[in-house]
Amino acid sequence: MNTDNIGVQMRKGILEFCVLHIINRGEVYASDLLEELTTAQMVVVEGTLYPLLTRLKNTELVTYRWEESNSGPPRKYFVITEKGKAFLASLDTAWEEMVSSVEAIRKKQQVFLMQPSPENSNPKLLPE
Repeated sequence: MNTDNIGVQMRKGILEFCVLHIINRGEVYASDLLEELTTAQMVVVEGTLYPLLTRLKNTELVTYRWEESNSGPPRKYFVITEKGKAFLASLDTAWEEMVSSVEAIRKKQQVFLMQPSPENSNPKLLPE
C-alpha cells in the first residue's frame, strides 16, 4: 500500500478546512493562500485551489473583492462570510471530535484478558 498516496488523500480531505481557517484570519490573496498551504506541506497546486475557492464562493462561505495592482492585473482578495464563519465553527467541532477519536484509538493501552483458546486449554491473550 502506498503511504504517500494515502497522505495526499488525507490532505485533500482537510484542505477546505485549512483554507477556511486561513481566510478567517483576514482577507487573503490567492497566491498568499497557496504559499501558506505549500509551506505547511499541504501540497496544493493552483489547479486544486482555484476550483475550491470558486466552490466556497458559490456556497456563500467566502466572498472576494478586487483591488487594483501597480504591478499587473487587479488582485482578488478572499474574505470569509458570516455563513462561512458558522460553517467553520461546525468544522472545528467535527475536527476536534475526530482528532479525539483517532487519538483514543492510537493511544489506547491494550488490556489483555486471559481466555482459554478453543484449540487447546492454553490461555490466549486477547485485546479487551
